[in-house]
Amino acid sequence: MNLLNFIKQFPDEDSCRLKFKSIRDEEGVICARCGSTEHYWKKDKWQYECKKCKTRTTLRSGTVMHGSKLPFRYWFVAMHLLTSTKKSFSALELKKQLGHKRYEPIWKMLHKLREAMGIRDETYTLSGQIELDEGFFSTEIPNEQKDKPLKRGRGSQKKTKVLVMVESKENDENITKRGKSRKVGHLKMQVIDNLESKTITPLVEKNITKDSYINSDDSTSYNKFHEIVIEHKAQVIPKDKIGIMLPWVHITISNAKRLFNAIYHDIKPEYLQSYLNEFCYKFNRRYFGESLFDRLLVACVNHKNQFR
Repeated sequence: MNLLNFIKQFPDEDSCRLKFKSIRDEEGVICARCGSTEHYWKKDKWQYECKKCKTRTTLRSGTVMHGSKLPFRYWFVAMHLLTSTKKSFSALELKKQLGHKRYEPIWKMLHKLREAMGIRDETYTLSGQIELDEGFFSTEIPNEQKDKPLKRGRGSQKKTKVLVMVESKENDENITKRGKSRKVGHLKMQVIDNLESKTITPLVEKNITKDSYINSDDSTSYNKFHEIVIEHKAQVIPKDKIGIMLPWVHITISNAKRLFNAIYHDIKPEYLQSYLNEFCYKFNRRYFGESLFDRLLVACVNHKNQFR
């Protein structure tokens, strides 16, 4: 949805509230007390009332807006900005655009939206041929490690480890427009504490179907993949062959790093997953076009407030 269409469709607070209610009516409301899905709409209170136990549910309750006092239009503007471009927006920039005085509520709003994106993507699993590797993203040094000598390489305090899994299959036309012989599917990125097999294997088992084929390097962290998928092809990958043997996993890592470096000054390790959620959500829906806004709106309506 371009900016002019967004302004035309959502010119004020009431238009945003009505749209949010229409989506919630379609998706259904569940009573937090008795679990009933049958409700009356009390227009004078702008609340749902359970037909069985008479418990009332506000329009925001149980959604991504649960507990928020920000206007509906703030949320709609944020969803529009996040879905209308391949890039992203920092909380500081959004605060300026909205003309809001305080930074913290805008920051929380953006992270709730990114959390909703991550929860939505958790419902899907990867299948087919999978490229798998780790990425090392630059983040702030944790406070408890700032006084310690700075390490280099993979073990640096400035690097956060991320497990990257992406569907990748042979292209029917033998070569893609980007010059790659493989076609990319869906993507998952998961922050991990370490590179041990006992950490990585459960994540792979959870996010990849058993009838899949995994291509990776010969890291000892992957030595149990053959037990959870049909085939695991591990091979030594020279540096000059990385873009050929595992092309898309490294393209996505590179694109994510470039995006974060261009928009955010610094990312704390504990919030990196939130930014990865947004990157993966939009990557996996890169062909949705204008419908991406509506899909995010549905995810926000169905979101159970888990943000802390």
